[in-house]
Amino acid sequence: MSDLAIDREVDRSQMQVSDEEAIQITEMNKWFGTFHVLRDINLTVNKGERIVVCGPSGSGKSTLIRCINALEEHQRGRIIVDGTVLSSDLKNVDKIRSEVGMVFQHFNLFPHLTILENCTLAPIWVRKTPKKEAEETAMHFLEKVKIPEQALKYPGQLSGGQQQRVAIARSLCMRPRIMLFDEPTSAL
Repeated sequence: MSDLAIDREVDRSQMQVSDEEAIQITEMNKWFGTFHVLRDINLTVNKGERIVVCGPSGSGKSTLIRCINALEEHQRGRIIVDGTVLSSDLKNVDKIRSEVGMVFQHFNLFPHLTILENCTLAPIWVRKTPKKEAEETAMHFLEKVKIPEQALKYPGQLSGGQQQRVAIARSLCMRPRIMLFDEPTSAL
C-alpha cells in the first residue's frame, strides 16, 4: 500500500468545505487470501473536499474505494461514511450505498435496458422517486454529459466513451452525498 499517494484539492469557490468528515478510515486492512493488499490505511476526507488516490496498477486503489462502498469487505479497522459505521449490518450497508455514488472503470450498464431506464432504475426503486421526476433528473444529467439524444438507445448501440458518460450520469441521478470514481475517464 505504500505505493498509493493521495492528492487533495479544495476549491473553495465552487463548494463549501467543512470540518465535518465525509469519510473516515482508521487502521483499515484488507487481504485477498494471504495477500495483504491494504495495510493500516488511515484517511479522513472532509465534506466538500476532493481527493485523488494515485498508484501503479495493482496497488489497491480500486480495492480501497470498493471497501468504502462495501462492495469488498475489509478484515480489520474501521470505516465511517457520512456518519455511518460500515459494519456487517445490512441496514448500514444499504444506507451507505444509497448515499454514495460509484462510477466503475467498466460501465456495468444493464444491456437490456435503455439508457434512460439505466439512469432511472435506482432512483425509482431505491429512493422511491416518481417515474416522471426520475426521468427529468436523468435527462438533466444526460444533458450534462452531452448525450441526451441517446436516452432511448441501448448500451450496445453506444461507443465505450458514451457508455462511460451514461455510467457517470446514472450515478449522479441518485443525487449522492459522496461520489467515488474508479478511473471514470478511461474509456473517454
